[in-house]
Amino acid sequence: MNIHGQPHRSIEAEHATRSARIIDQTFLPHQVEWRELHTMEEAAESIRVMRVRGAPLIGATAAFGLFFALREDASDAALQKAYEVLHATRPTAINLRWALDRVKRVVEPLGSEQRADAAWEEALAICEADVATNHAIGRHGLELLRAIQAKKADPAAPMNVMTHCNAGWLATVDWGTAISPIYQAHDAGMNVHVWVSETRPRGQGASLTAFELKEHGVPYTLIVDNNAGHLLQRGLVDVVIVGTDRVTAHGDVANKIGTYLKALAAKAHDVPFYVATPVSTIDWTISDGIREIPIEQRSDREVTHMPGLNAAGVRDEVLITPAGTQARNDGFDVTPAALVTALVTEHGAVLATAAALRELRGLM
Repeated sequence: MNIHGQPHRSIEAEHATRSARIIDQTFLPHQVEWRELHTMEEAAESIRVMRVRGAPLIGATAAFGLFFALREDASDAALQKAYEVLHATRPTAINLRWALDRVKRVVEPLGSEQRADAAWEEALAICEADVATNHAIGRHGLELLRAIQAKKADPAAPMNVMTHCNAGWLATVDWGTAISPIYQAHDAGMNVHVWVSETRPRGQGASLTAFELKEHGVPYTLIVDNNAGHLLQRGLVDVVIVGTDRVTAHGDVANKIGTYLKALAAKAHDVPFYVATPVSTIDWTISDGIREIPIEQRSDREVTHMPGLNAAGVRDEVLITPAGTQARNDGFDVTPAALVTALVTEHGAVLATAAALRELRGLM
């Protein structure tokens, strides 16, 4: 997608040095800073502190991390240690484990002299597959948006889409999941407008989704998280589309904290609530999202402090609570399958039910 009119991906392979270049998302939206990754430790740190985030991008970064580790030491012990270090960085996103398992399956049968090359090629393949997958999700999501638009009293009126957190190209290798249909609708000439919720406490909507949409020229309006229900109640939202970090085999969805409340409000006001997800984000080993999906607990400082640019244009952080305030900072919540209209995958839209997902798995 575009940054200042130039096409980029969120992670780019540097073939000459066999390194990976990422956008350091902790500097967005005020600065576009690129960072090169050369070691497994650098990849793990980038995932852990959210220089990269979003389930598919986390998986792609971890795949390069395994390559970096095997370039240094291709032994079984080193492979297992790197796997464990990378896997521990973010517990909720299933694509992390999926990508690590995919690389590990490829390299384990090989001799030590072949492992690094094979891991590099597999990391590249994961990135290319992610781009194709997200473009396909966008095509299927575009069909849903067109169907909703056709039912509006005034088909020329704006299609008002609400999203939460960031599920655009910054959360993937390119295109995004939930934002991919929006990009494709905009590029097709549809009059689409996006309600962007700020996504406290880290503000991924305000800093990342707004940045993406502005760069692509998609009309959007930023709202505080607590405004979502009000807009849905007033009939100002045609559809809600979000991404996800993990889907259970029964259709429960883990996404950024605050998603569940939007799903409840959408259900109450008969607004479709779609979850855009690659099949790789489905965890076939679990069925009950509330009981079985681990919820990442993040630092209370993210809640008690607010980052931004000060009057001098310098990045700064200010305390917004009484000193010593304790805060709880759940990174994600779980939306039960009953609140999900459909899952939009690279294979099309499917119901968020165990039966529909079993049928989908059978096609793979």
